[in-house]
Amino acid sequence: MEARVQKIISQWGIASRREAEEMIKESRVKINGILAHLGQKVDPQIDTISIDGKPVSQSQRPSLIYLLLHKPPGVVSTCDDPQGRTTVLDLLLPKLQHGSGIHPVGRLDADSTGALILTNDGDLTFALTHPSHNIAKTYHIVVKGHPPEAVLRMWREGVILEGRKTRPAKVRLIESWSHQSRLEIILQEGRNRQIRRVAEQLGYPVIQLHRTAIGSIQLQNPKTGFLSVGDYRHLTSEEMIFLNKQIKRIPIND
Repeated sequence: MEARVQKIISQWGIASRREAEEMIKESRVKINGILAHLGQKVDPQIDTISIDGKPVSQSQRPSLIYLLLHKPPGVVSTCDDPQGRTTVLDLLLPKLQHGSGIHPVGRLDADSTGALILTNDGDLTFALTHPSHNIAKTYHIVVKGHPPEAVLRMWREGVILEGRKTRPAKVRLIESWSHQSRLEIILQEGRNRQIRRVAEQLGYPVIQLHRTAIGSIQLQNPKTGFLSVGDYRHLTSEEMIFLNKQIKRIPIND
């Protein structure tokens, strides 16, 4: 059955769909010996797909892996970094770093910390990062100053960013001290650096940003308790059922 080449590469767990698109743009992908182009449809039963000169196939697909990482500060949410900074993959065991196709689902800024899902399931990544799928993400942030209720209400109702209003958010004050305040923000959208940009625009710049949960998936190890900074764990069957329900896919069992 024919499908777009970037979708097939993603389904085979070789790379996320966006990474596959970049491979195609960089002329690294060929179909039957001819350079592929974005959107090109192929039949994996008939056509030969090669990446960097090496044929790939579904039989090479690694086992699907689903992880939750507690991202530390200073680590970038990419698979590699031209500046040589530590990436989220560098925090994994060597057997997971290479050849497994694992990649982060979405991103956290280098300075931000907290919950980040990593997987080699390209279909899941595409679905969870698509604008039509809006899993609530919970953040605890520290801002400069003491935003009054009127400012928090503006944040809840939406703020204009680049000509488009942000979706309604849940915003509550947790505590205030000295010249700072801690807030809880729950969003169902994820524009680039959205929380930092909104806070800056409202006059209360972010000092710290920490993601505590992705939907019902929290930085909590079911067996040992809180997931330490820099550590990761496999998602539980209950968490996988939650994710698969979000993208209307049949729940998978352990």
